[in-house]
Amino acid sequence: MTYCVAMSLEAGLLFASDSRTNAGLDHVSTFSKMSIVEKPGERVIVLLNSGNLATTQTVVSKLGKLNAQGDTSLLTVDSMFDAARLVGEVLRGVIRTHTSGGEEQSSVDFSAMFLVGGQIAGEAPRLFLVYPQGNCIETSDDTPFFQIGESKYGKPIIDRVVKPETALDEALKCALVSFDSTMRSNLSVGLPIDLAMVRRDALAVSFRHRIDSSDAYFGALRNGWSQGLRKVFNELPAPEWFKV
Repeated sequence: MTYCVAMSLEAGLLFASDSRTNAGLDHVSTFSKMSIVEKPGERVIVLLNSGNLATTQTVVSKLGKLNAQGDTSLLTVDSMFDAARLVGEVLRGVIRTHTSGGEEQSSVDFSAMFLVGGQIAGEAPRLFLVYPQGNCIETSDDTPFFQIGESKYGKPIIDRVVKPETALDEALKCALVSFDSTMRSNLSVGLPIDLAMVRRDALAVSFRHRIDSSDAYFGALRNGWSQGLRKVFNELPAPEWFKV
């Protein structure tokens, strides 16, 4: 399993993804789920993926080949919507190929999802969620973030905190708390965490960082969040209508 989150804010875009992939308790591996296509000053596109590893790696590889060929690719599309559509077309084709192998593959789930965000010169930063069927949706003022993978544990904190006007540093802190909540409740999500930030109109990746088990800030954040939750919980009053 995996967990990825991306946020579309007035100040720019934030991306975060874990790196754990497992096929059973005794087969756990680390694979980055973040890909970046960048032509500084013209465009920057970040992809996060979840789902079947063979599918996602094939999609990323095919997109890379398109970039090298110079035809229709993430380096040549006119808009972020076109970039999301291209990822969807390649994803749909890869899944179709993987599922046409006969009955021996019928029990394998080859589905995958992508978050595609970035900025191309001439338009504002945009963020899309691409489904296995190849279609996509875009963030809005009401929903300025997307999650894929094991999303349920980390969603409540983002729902409460993140708004379009949220500053990037606050959004980053919220994303890391979201990862902490997910990692505590689901062992299939784990370190390292890959981070990327694209500031509005920078047209390049503004910040990249990988958090591993030795990261002092993340360790302090996890401890502080746990202690804060316990403190607030202990301060909540008991219900007046409950009698021991």
